[in-house]
Amino acid sequence: MKIKYSEKSVKDLKGFSTPDRILIVKKLHYLADNFEVLKESKKVKELKGSEFKSQYRFVVAKKIRVLFRIEDNVLILLVLRIGFRKNVY
Repeated sequence: MKIKYSEKSVKDLKGFSTPDRILIVKKLHYLADNFEVLKESKKVKELKGSEFKSQYRFVVAKKIRVLFRIEDNVLILLVLRIGFRKNVY
């Protein structure tokens, strides 16, 4: 699966420390490779009440969340937001 980042997510990512950025990017690549498996776990959950279909949240760490969308049948993981749990929703 290919990963694309929105402009907002890149800006969000720059707000983290270097070790956190490395962790987030590694976890996103893991998510791209194992989406179907993670979809069955509590780490990935589809968001309800969103205007778009196929929007999910991914738990990167205890307090870090990534909001993303799966686009088309090409399986492009479009990262929408990256942030701390209290701020990202």
